[in-house]
Amino acid sequence: MPSLDIVSEIDLVEVKNAVDNASRELSTRFDFRGVEASFNFADEIVTLKAEGDFQIKQMMDMLRTACAKRGVNNNSLDPQELDISGRTYKKTVKFKQGIEQPIAKKLIKLIKDAKLKVQAQIQADQVRVTGKKRDDLQKVIALAKDSDIEQPLQFTNFRD
Repeated sequence: MPSLDIVSEIDLVEVKNAVDNASRELSTRFDFRGVEASFNFADEIVTLKAEGDFQIKQMMDMLRTACAKRGVNNNSLDPQELDISGRTYKKTVKFKQGIEQPIAKKLIKLIKDAKLKVQAQIQADQVRVTGKKRDDLQKVIALAKDSDIEQPLQFTNFRD
C-alpha cells in the first residue's frame, strides 16, 4: 500500500551558512560602521544584537535574505519578542521544525475535505498518509503545496 510522510525540516548547516553570510554582510555595510552589532548561532537559535531597534530590523532583513539565498524557507523563521536591556537590543529567532499538533490537524482536515481515498494520521511531528493508489498520494502532495499552511512542508518516504 503506497504511503508518504509529510514533514517540516530545515537544514541547520544551511542556516549556519546563512548566519555566517549575514555576519559578513554586516561587517561590510557602511551604516553599521562603529556600531556594536552581531549575529550569533547556537542551539538552533539565532541571536541578533544591536544598539537600536531600526538596526535590528535591518539585521532581520539581512538574515531573511541570506536564508533565502541558502534555500532555507523564510516561513520556518520564528522571530521572538525584542528584548531591551540598557543600550542593547536583542532579538532571538527560532526555527520551526516538525509539524505541531494544530497544524497537523489542519492538514488532516484539508486532506479529508478534499474527499481523496487516503488515510492521514499524526505520528509524532509528522503526518503519514496512506492510500491504495499512487495518484491519490500525488494529489495530496499538490493539495498540501497549494494550501495556506504557514510552514514549509517536505514529502518523504514515498513508497509503493
